[in-house]
Formats: sequence, structure tokens, C-alpha cells
Amino acid sequence: MPENAPTLCLADERTFWPWRAWTDFAGCDDKKNICVVVPLAGFADWGAGLPLDAEETVLMRVLAGASSLSDPARLLVVPPLRFVTGAGRGCAFTLDVPSAHAFIEEVCVSIAAAGFRRIVLFNSSPWNEDLIDVAARDLRIERGLQMFCINLSALDLDFHPTRSPGIRDAHTLAAAFTSLGDKNTTATAGASAILERAASRLADLLSEINARPPLPREGALADLNSP
Repeated sequence: MPENAPTLCLADERTFWPWRAWTDFAGCDDKKNICVVVPLAGFADWGAGLPLDAEETVLMRVLAGASSLSDPARLLVVPPLRFVTGAGRGCAFTLDVPSAHAFIEEVCVSIAAAGFRRIVLFNSSPWNEDLIDVAARDLRIERGLQMFCINLSALDLDFHPTRSPGIRDAHTLAAAFTSLGDKNTTATAGASAILERAASRLADLLSEINARPPLPREGALADLNSP
């Protein structure tokens, strides 16, 4: 990260796209085997005195932890998409579904224009889970991209108010990180254990994704009518 550069969000310096020089991209000849993570976080009042950006706080901490456990030559992370859908009470700064879908598509198409084809949508909001499934499917079909979806709830960190006991862990992390501040690397023992477990699980999932071969035919769908 350049000295005195503004902080866009919490991220692992080795894998954060905005902190890479253009020469890093120009000299990369294996873009099809590099995984680009697009984080998505909503704004919401989840209660317990948490700030509106509690989702991003947890999402990006977990992602930074997973990035530190991953091969930096096979992973890139773009800044989080913050203005997405929000169907629950307390959600703020939300977009309608078509606008949110178009937002995701625009970012992914920009990534593809740089030569990358393997994209992971990593989402924190329970209200965005259906959205990323649909967006990933459409991008696979229409753009030939190799798309994957990972939700924070799959790591037992679930902000949904009634669906999962994982909300306790999500709130514990958010509260610990909020009180400690961005630059403090110490957390309560409980929060540290939760973060380490979630980051390790995410790193394993990213490793599985990177082990998959690139799509055949440059991502074009097979013609079922051809002989």
C-alpha cells in the first residue's frame, strides 16, 4: 500500500486490487487462474448498538484473514459494493433489485475487461443472498464468466435476526472490531477465535475454487443443437 494512501476499507495489502500497480496486471499471464473476490455488504441497524456498517466490518475482516492464508498470486480483492438491496427493517441506503443487479454486473464486466474470468461474490447480507445467485447465473450465461457465490452465513456468521444462532458470533465480531478500532489487531479471545475459524473456512473455499480448471470454450455455453 502506498504511504499515506487513503484507506478504502480493511483489506490484505498483498491482494487488494487498488493497491496493485499497473505493472502487476500488465505482467500477469495467468489471469484465467486468478480468483477475484467482489465483497457485498449492506447497511443496516442490526441492534445491540452496532454501527450501520457492521456487516462490512465483519465481512472485510474475515476476507482479510482468509487472504492472508491464501496464495497472493492466485487472489485479488476489489473494494466492497456497499449499496445493495435490503428488505429487512433497519436497512439503509438500499437500491431496488434491478439497480443492484446492474451494479454487480457493471463491476464484474469491468473485472472481465481486465482479463480475469473467475469471480467470487462474497456477501454479508441475508437480504442479498438471492440477488447474488441470480446475478452470478446471469453473468455466467450472458458473459461467459466463471462465477461463484459465498455467503457469510455459510461461515456461521449470519446477520439474519431469526434464521441462525450464528448471529451471536456475527454480533460478537462486529462489537469487538467496532470497540477496538480499525488499526488495533487485538480482540477479545472469543472474537479472535470466531474470526480465525471463519477466515480459515473461507480460505479453504477459495482454495477449492482455485483448484477448478478454467471454463472450456472461453466460457461459451455448449451448443446443444450441434451434432
